[in-house]
Amino acid sequence: MNRAFNRKKEKSWMHTPEALAKHYIAYNAKFLGNTEVEAPKGTEVVKDAVRKLKFQRHIKKSEGQKTPKVELQISIYGVKILDPKTKDVQHNCQLHRISFCADDKTDKRIFTFICKDSESNKHLCYVFDSEKCAEEITLTIGQAFDLAYKKFLESGGKDVETRKQIGSLQKRIQELETENSELKQQLQDLEQQLMMAHVPATGSVSVQAQSTDVFDMVPFSPGTVLVPTQASNGCPVPPTALPPNIVAVMSEGKDLFGAEPFDPFTCGSADFPPDIQSKLDEMQEGFKMGLTLEGAVFSPDPLDGRC
Repeated sequence: MNRAFNRKKEKSWMHTPEALAKHYIAYNAKFLGNTEVEAPKGTEVVKDAVRKLKFQRHIKKSEGQKTPKVELQISIYGVKILDPKTKDVQHNCQLHRISFCADDKTDKRIFTFICKDSESNKHLCYVFDSEKCAEEITLTIGQAFDLAYKKFLESGGKDVETRKQIGSLQKRIQELETENSELKQQLQDLEQQLMMAHVPATGSVSVQAQSTDVFDMVPFSPGTVLVPTQASNGCPVPPTALPPNIVAVMSEGKDLFGAEPFDPFTCGSADFPPDIQSKLDEMQEGFKMGLTLEGAVFSPDPLDGRC
């Protein structure tokens, strides 16, 4: 491997200074991944990282996974790794955090650089596969370093500090935007819960429990107001009006057929034909004799006309 920063000074750069200072140079490559390394620089360090990531990529390829393609945007501010279709930034490696860059002379498709992660402060080695542009990409990163160093000398070091502050502010803005989105979502969820708690369910009707008799039936009287109930299809059933003659009969204390209502709890002595009355008397006598033989305590006779 050859370190890009040690190129001979007489070798001309490939791009104009304005292209890297005001814009960026874009390349397409395959991204083998990144892995943590123990040192910020060194040829052997990079070789070990390349072997490790190649082995991992070989396993993934045997499982049917393809090596992802990325777009590299190189400028004096750093190297951005983006999705080539969506342009989403996957990694943003600031130039002052890149400590080593090299291309592999044994495998001309491979190039790498080591960058210190801004969050974990660990040194990560990024490995790429470019069939035709590996050396050119390495030279472009070296040119970006050369231009950034000249700009650093011209500004007396103020430019680097300013970029660091801008980077920190941008990171903080992203964190606040994410936190703001989460709080908005929580607020919307709470508002929905409150609305569901105050709005009654559709079709629900408050029903007041009515008193029933011993047969679990609602007592009826001629003056009772009939209240329509809810049908199975949700439509109310119209009330049924009784004919005037039935209402008049029921107001006299008779049932729908004009007969006196029978109440087993208030019945008095009944008049039966002689043959039926004699049969009842025999049954009554037999019942009393059965009670005497059993030695039972006397209790009211259920056939003596009283309940």
